[in-house]
Formats: sequence, C-alpha cells, structure tokens
Amino acid sequence: MDARTDIRTVPLCIDLDGTLIATDSLWEGLAVLLLRRPWLLFSVIIWALKGKHVLKREVAARLDREAADWPYRDAVLTLIHNTRAEGRPVWLVTGAAEKTATTIAEHLGLFDRVLHSDDDANLTSNRKRNRLVAECGEGGFDYVGNSRDDLRVFDAARQSFIVHPDRSARSWGLAHGGELIDTGRASPLAPFKAIRVHQWLKNILIGVPLVLDHEWASFGAALAVVVAFFSFSFFASAVYVLNDIIDLASDRRHARKRFRPIAPGRASIRAAMAMAASLLLASFSLASVLPPLYWAVLALYGVITTAYTLVLKRKLLVDVFTLAGLYTVRIIAGAAAIGASLSFWLLAFSIFFFLSLALVKRFVELDDTEIDIGQKLNGRSYFGADKGMVAQAGISSAFASATVLALYVNSTEVASIYAEPRILWPLCPLILYLLLRIWILASRSQMNEDPVVFIMRDWRSQVTMTVGAILVLVAAIY
Repeated sequence: MDARTDIRTVPLCIDLDGTLIATDSLWEGLAVLLLRRPWLLFSVIIWALKGKHVLKREVAARLDREAADWPYRDAVLTLIHNTRAEGRPVWLVTGAAEKTATTIAEHLGLFDRVLHSDDDANLTSNRKRNRLVAECGEGGFDYVGNSRDDLRVFDAARQSFIVHPDRSARSWGLAHGGELIDTGRASPLAPFKAIRVHQWLKNILIGVPLVLDHEWASFGAALAVVVAFFSFSFFASAVYVLNDIIDLASDRRHARKRFRPIAPGRASIRAAMAMAASLLLASFSLASVLPPLYWAVLALYGVITTAYTLVLKRKLLVDVFTLAGLYTVRIIAGAAAIGASLSFWLLAFSIFFFLSLALVKRFVELDDTEIDIGQKLNGRSYFGADKGMVAQAGISSAFASATVLALYVNSTEVASIYAEPRILWPLCPLILYLLLRIWILASRSQMNEDPVVFIMRDWRSQVTMTVGAILVLVAAIY
C-alpha cells in the first residue's frame, strides 16, 4: 500500500464463521436441518454435488434462524466499533450464503459493505483474496479471520487479526506477526461437558427392579444392570448433545442454557456430532449383550425424547407427563435388562412421583424467568399466571405418590414378598418429606437444578433414601 494512502480509506474486512460468530453457519444449519428433517438427506447430497455455494444457499433458505440468535464474539464486535470510531469502513466478507450474511449485517448495522457467496462461487480462500485484491489492491485492506481457509487472505492483507485460530491460522500468525484477538481461554474439555455426565445419576433408576425383586445377590443380574446403566447413559448423552444442537436458537436466549458448551460455540458442531455418533456406537455395543426387550425399551426412549424435543415440550402439560414417562422408562429398561416382571404399583407410583418432580422443573423455569402474568414462557406453553396451578398440581402428585405407596404396602402382593410388611409403612412419610421439601425450596427460589439431580446430590435427600433402602432390606430379611 502507498504510504500516502489515508488509513481511513482502508477497510477492515471481517470473516463471519468462527470469527464474528463462534460457530460455523453451514455446519450448524446443516446439523439442525437434518436433525429436524432427516428426509432431506438425499436433497443435501444433491446440493453438495452441485457445489458448496449451492449447499450453503439451500440450507440457509430452509433454516429458521433469527440474526440475534447467533453467538457473536464480543472481542470482534469491540474491534468493529473501535474501527468505525476511527472513521474507517468495515466490511463483512464471508463465504456464507447471502441470506445468512445480509440478515446478520442488517441486525448489527455495523457494516458498510457485505460480500458473500453467490450463485456462481463460494467466496472463500483464493476467491475471497482475489475479490478483495480486485476491490482494494494488494495490501489495501485489513482482515480478521480464524482458519486455514483465511491464510491466502492473510497473505494479501495490510494487517491481519486472528480470532480463536485453528492450528494452521495460529502457525501463520506466529510466522508472520499476525495480531491475535483474545476471545478467552478455550477449554479442551468443553465438548465433553455437553454429554452431561451428572445427568447419569438419573439412570440409577435402572437398578430399581433389581432391588425390588431381591436379586441384588445375583452376579449375572447385577452385571446386566451395570451394562444397562452405561448403555442407557451413553445413549441419553448422545440424545442430550443432539437435542442441544436442535435447540440452539432457544438455548441461546435461555438464562442458564445459553452457557451450555454448544450454544456459545465453546464446542463446535462437528465435534458435537462426532461425539454423539461415538456415544451411540458405544451404547449399541453394550446393548448387544442384553435381551432384545432392552433394545425395544431403548428405542422407545429415543422415540419419546425426539418427539419431546421436536413437538411435545411445547405442549401444555403434555411436556411434564412426557418427562415423568421418561423416568419410568428407565425403570422399565432395568426390568428388561434382567428379565424381571413389572409391578402395576411400581409403575403407578413412578408416574406420580416423577410427575411431581417434572412439575417442579417447570415451576422453577416460571419462577426464574420472572415473566408477567400474561406473558408466555419462552419455548413453552405456560404463562406467568400458571405458576400457582403448576405448584398445586405438583404437590397433589406428591401426595398421590404417597397414597399409591400406602396402598401397595397394604396389598396382598407385598405380604407375599416381605416377611414383615409393616416395616415399610415409614416409607410413606419419607416420600412426602422428600417431595414436599423440594417444593418448599422451589417456592423459596432455592432450587437451581434438575430436581432429580438435586435429590442425588443433596445430603438430606440421600439420608432419606438410605433410610428407605434400609427399611426395604429389613422388611425383606426380618
């Protein structure tokens, strides 16, 4: 660039994917599209064969994504604001589709020009370099990028800024003096946090049939339960990851879910998809040594969770009944793994018990968001005015679960299994204590996590469950 050139005429050119936003718009759009509409797979293959620019255009055309829902990098936005304050032009120069680029540019209102892929070419690497050189001349622009695709553009730029670089971009920056923009430390464990290992605590329910059938001394049954636990946990974690991808837009607007690894871009879409595939493979490998009925229950869980993510979670009350059913499915999976029969009393108790906890979860969401009486909860069918009704239904379900347990303790079925059924009677107040305490904490705004996970972590709940387990054991061997 000529030394006499006014610096204020040199545009700052901003890449989009991985730079301005902490994700790849194509990979994210493709993953969401195929998870929501898997029948489009063959169409995607055809679009890809016609060229990457066609694939980007067709995916963007079908992706229902507001510009505000992308995870923008604050450090890059700050650089843009500072550059504009100097009186310099700022361009958005991206290989993304026109729809994606223009909606983002309109939303931010920070760009003087927008260059993007079109019907003729994919604007990346050499094509992007040649376009900028033709527009500005060699060294007549500054460029902000992040990846191997940006190396040729870095070579032609007057000054290069590197954001959250991949290995190639980092090496180029070290060799050529590129300026690194700090976007915070990236944890290599971030993708693994997406599988939510703490949620595996829920799958302890798989062992309930083993305990109630008094098969804990059987090595074969105990081993089957352990295998089922890990198979179910791997499968559930894969579902969590896939659901997080499907729900990216709503999660980014949620008070707590926006901090999950995938939503802010701390875990890439490609890494998340690969991890989900690995988890499914591990789950199916373990399930191969279990009875066929277990496979059926696992498939049922997958169908229900998919339906919940796509449709049911937005249906009034259907969502909480579905959640209660998913907890019960875990118990059914445990029975299928060891070939145990399922008691009507156990299933009835499970439904009411977990319905109460599911309603706690929804109550906490309503309480946390502090929405107005006539305002609707984001992504749900509940209004602020429903909080009281949700609490009433949840507390009623708690008493219903205790009532079912009392009827079970007094049934002829218990008399045939336990030597001294009367020892089981304290289970009823213990269950009520467990549930009502959770509801009191929720009403005090002191319940900040999944209630089932809370039970597994809370020492008072653990003591309550331990006392209950001792009562069952004593009643069995008395």
